[in-house]
Amino acid sequence: MERVFAIGDIHGCLDKLVPLMNIIKINPDQDLLVFIGDYIDRGDHSREVVDYLVDLKLRLPESIFLLGNHEQMLLEYLDGRNTDAFLYNGGEKTLRSYVGSQSPGFLGAPDPWLPAAHQDFYRSLRPYFEWEDYVFVHAGLRNGIPLKHQDLFDLIWIREEFFYSDYDFGKKIVFGHTPFPQPFIHNHRIGIDTGAVYGNRLTCVELPAVKFYAV
Repeated sequence: MERVFAIGDIHGCLDKLVPLMNIIKINPDQDLLVFIGDYIDRGDHSREVVDYLVDLKLRLPESIFLLGNHEQMLLEYLDGRNTDAFLYNGGEKTLRSYVGSQSPGFLGAPDPWLPAAHQDFYRSLRPYFEWEDYVFVHAGLRNGIPLKHQDLFDLIWIREEFFYSDYDFGKKIVFGHTPFPQPFIHNHRIGIDTGAVYGNRLTCVELPAVKFYAV
């Protein structure tokens, strides 16, 4: 692959995802798409976003989809664990996007309200991805720990102790999770969550050029 296009936290904002994808010029034979996680919750169109991504995965099977903390909370909800955390952090909007005003029914997987293709998508998400001089991860890394030994909790939840640190992981880390008003570039870290669901932009970074696109 010659270029990677990494897209930040979508959070159900289909109205920003579609036009952003329309302005990114992808060559399927040479370019790779990486989605950084948090496709659902808080926004109004979580189901539609996942429909779009499931279809995209069929058309561009080399695309990489990372696990965000919101997808992890959904998976725990489906397994009947930590249900309050999922609902408190925007999960109610995700449920409404799937079932409208109806009750989602019993806790446990597979649930009848969740399409099989969506459940497969959620359970296939990766904790991180490496490409040349870059590591892509939802939230960040814990200092001093080799990548393969990083704890999943840190990969999807860590914040300031990662992105304000001057620790050198030997590669540039591209991450989401923490919203910034504009892309965050500091100490070989590139943050691309620019708060789309809070009325700001949805951002993509093209690498290795470090060129940004936003809607």
